[in-house]
Amino acid sequence: MEITAVELTERDKAILEFERSWWHETGPKESLIEERFELSVDRYYEILGELLESPAAYAHDPLGVRRLRRLRDRRRRVRQEHAQQVSEPPGS
Repeated sequence: MEITAVELTERDKAILEFERSWWHETGPKESLIEERFELSVDRYYEILGELLESPAAYAHDPLGVRRLRRLRDRRRRVRQEHAQQVSEPPGS
């Protein structure tokens, strides 16, 4: 069985573009997300996470997707390290 790549929607492309340049705009990122995409912040990040695993998104914007993956992976490592430090008894 052959798996075909799903095409990016215009919203998907807009999300990738937004992630490239949101800091140039005024206002908190969360407000910009809600205004521009009419999505909750949680749903936006769910979609973004799916895009980061999408071959179509990578083909559309390889540099942006790689940068966002690196940021995501770095945040995960920091959270895991923090969780390990919190769960270790003092003095170990």
